[in-house]
Amino acid sequence: MVDAKGRNMKCLTFFLMLPESVKSKSSKSSKKGNASGGSKLPPVCYEIITLRSKKKKKMAADIFPTKKPASTTTVQQYQQQNLNNNNTIQNCNWQGLYSTIRERNSVMFNNELMADVHFVVGQTGRTQRLPGHRYVLAVGSSVFHAMFYGELAENKDEIHIPDVEPAAFLAMLKYIYCDEIDLCADTVLATLYAAKKYIVPHLARACVNFLETSLSAKNACVLLSQSCLFEEPELTQRCWEVIDAQAELALRSEGFCDIDSQTLESILQRETLNAKEIVVFEAALNWAEAECQRQELTSSTDNKRKVLGKAMFLIRIPTMALDDFANGAAQSGVLTLTETNDIFLWYTAAKKPELEFVSQPRKGLTPQRCHRFQSCAYRSNQWRYRGRCDSIQFAVDKRVFIAGFGLYGSSCGSAEYSAKIELKRQGVLLGQNLSKYFSDGSSNTFPVWFEYPVQIEPDTFYTASVVLDGNELSYFGQEGMTEVQCGKVTFQFQCSSDSTNGTGVQGGQIPELIFYA
Repeated sequence: MVDAKGRNMKCLTFFLMLPESVKSKSSKSSKKGNASGGSKLPPVCYEIITLRSKKKKKMAADIFPTKKPASTTTVQQYQQQNLNNNNTIQNCNWQGLYSTIRERNSVMFNNELMADVHFVVGQTGRTQRLPGHRYVLAVGSSVFHAMFYGELAENKDEIHIPDVEPAAFLAMLKYIYCDEIDLCADTVLATLYAAKKYIVPHLARACVNFLETSLSAKNACVLLSQSCLFEEPELTQRCWEVIDAQAELALRSEGFCDIDSQTLESILQRETLNAKEIVVFEAALNWAEAECQRQELTSSTDNKRKVLGKAMFLIRIPTMALDDFANGAAQSGVLTLTETNDIFLWYTAAKKPELEFVSQPRKGLTPQRCHRFQSCAYRSNQWRYRGRCDSIQFAVDKRVFIAGFGLYGSSCGSAEYSAKIELKRQGVLLGQNLSKYFSDGSSNTFPVWFEYPVQIEPDTFYTASVVLDGNELSYFGQEGMTEVQCGKVTFQFQCSSDSTNGTGVQGGQIPELIFYA
């Protein structure tokens, strides 16, 4: 927001007034009080709501970089809707064309007909002039009610709103006029900002729901920062779930470099990050380089250390593998010579020096296992592998992250297997890995991991597949279940058409799904 002298204000303050009846009484009483020397009515009270904007408000294009900004296109779409409205009301009895008040109200959306106020929305040079109707707006927002009908009501015919994007303002108007929620990835954050500013809670909730369904490792760090700004604890928790489970993907994403220093510190001190410490260290250096550019500093090692500040000591450097430290952190230049020597001594000496860095490794996340068979068995002619695929489909009722599969081993003594595991959704490959594992001849399952955990959305079937290569026969599952409850997550299973080696719901391979929730 901009004050009269053109300076940026640090907060947005909105006044919610008491009901009009109280206001009018107070007004009359004030007049009498001027004549008689005082008023017996209590003073009118206001509730002040402040949106603090210390953090930089991210534009949607920064969080969804794969999509081109569509603000102009979105505005043009809404203007086309306005044109359609004008064409519709050429009939002098246009009200009779619509049977409900909602339909008649929708005709007024972005329409000059009977407009008694106009908004100039957007930053200088990119503004849009939009018509409005005071009564409709006041019914839809307590802030507009205070603006137009409160004691501090503005009688201006034109109101400037430089801190809201035109497309987002139109999306809010469409909800107020038409009771329709029209969101897209390019404008949802800006729409959430507008809904928060003008206290339109149901639209704000819809924006948060949209963001939750669009959440991924690529945008989780930026959305974490924005969710704290907008004071949305549920969205914050969802962001943490993604960051914890897919920490290495999140830390290596472009969005990580765009977060503010406070969010950086909260991530670096996170106990449940599921990542190698060398990855955390490299991500912090990437952020520092981007921060130097934001502060118009040269990207020297001294400046990187300077912008990191106390966040540097949140990186648990002593918990790195010695090779990672020697070939990475020790040669990065951001550590002082004393710090480097002390950490080397901490690795090797019996009497370890005191360090400012945290020396306890992160706890990470504990993987859970969904076992879908009630028993297992082996026979003299089963289970044999000749490059054929064992596959099963599954669905969950809440978001989880599949880290790998638990597989059976040899039923004829110890043996080594080569396993190619895959995870698909509607034929699209989401994750795969090729690795070997050694079985000891027992009926236990043996974990095979994906390179990164794969995000699984609820109420959609995914296909888990494995191609095993081994000389020995293996155990196989029996008495399979179509539904398995694992903690707070319910798994459902069904047969897959990709399975060409006999695996199905009732029996076969892929006895376990290993996941984080």
